[in-house]
Amino acid sequence: MLQTLGRTSLAVVGELGDFALFAGQSFSSAVGSRKLGRRIVRALYEQGVRCLPVILIVGLFTGLVLGLQGYYVLNRYGSTSVLGELVALTLVRELGPVLAALMLVGQAGSALAAELGIQRNSEQIAALETMGASPHAYLVAPRLIAAALSFPIQTAFFSLVGIWGGFLSGSLLLPLSGGVYWSSVHLAVRSPDVRECFLKAVVFGLLTTAICAHNGYNTHRRSRATGARAVSASTTRAVVLSSIAVLAADYLITSLLVGT
Repeated sequence: MLQTLGRTSLAVVGELGDFALFAGQSFSSAVGSRKLGRRIVRALYEQGVRCLPVILIVGLFTGLVLGLQGYYVLNRYGSTSVLGELVALTLVRELGPVLAALMLVGQAGSALAAELGIQRNSEQIAALETMGASPHAYLVAPRLIAAALSFPIQTAFFSLVGIWGGFLSGSLLLPLSGGVYWSSVHLAVRSPDVRECFLKAVVFGLLTTAICAHNGYNTHRRSRATGARAVSASTTRAVVLSSIAVLAADYLITSLLVGT
């Protein structure tokens, strides 16, 4: 049992060290990279524009559910006037960054892991190394920069659409005055709440993109299977680890910033 525990601990530490080196090399390789802007624009399209419909739909229904459930809970205590505060703060501080990141992981992150896994299996990454080009600079660095830019924007759209969804539930479907709802939202949301939202979005974007890229890049080392099965295994692993990392990072950031 002790030997198993020791081997597992060493494997986890080694995996974390390998991930840290991969992320550091990807960031540093962006300096002086040729045609970086063009690759960033393409990554922004893949991680931003193509994911926007999912963000808007999920954000709307999240706000609708929050408004509906929140109204009936607050109605028990005669406090329906703070429904806007409940919906806005829940979305801006917690659900907006977390759910937006999970949706982006499911669409853009899984696609990134699968793409790099296929490029690894087809030896395209090895070909870049043979030609003296840095695969980190060409394949990973633009995605990391695009994630730092697109995740906050996507999170802002998610939160705004969710707040409108709460308004639809509380004021159009339920008997709450729209003026009371928006007044509560206006009084509740402050600059520290918005800063926390964007901070979480940037951290989640960099963390999940690095995890997905790392798993796809090392497909040949992550599974005993080969070919399509290896890509499938690395993609599944990337999505699961990224989702866990989002929740863990959310707790850590919230515990540091709560009350500020």
